[in-house]
Amino acid sequence: MKPLRHQNRPVISYVPRVEPAPPDHASKVDGFRDVWLLRGKYVAFVLMGSHFRRSQAFSVPEAAQRWASQMRQEGEIEE
Repeated sequence: MKPLRHQNRPVISYVPRVEPAPPDHASKVDGFRDVWLLRGKYVAFVLMGSHFRRSQAFSVPEAAQRWASQMRQEGEIEE
């Protein structure tokens, strides 16, 4: 039997970027609280303390808003 490849490969997970504010060239998506359109993709910016957390790029605004809601819930638990 062949051994499994990449057994000890680390799991890569997304770490939210910390930014002072959403960029000027991003446009707010109507109907969503935290979603901005940035270079044709939907990105969520969530205010956590004095900085914004930025999500990865999503292809649908609902996914970005879901990420933002999750970040808010996790932030409430930590504090």
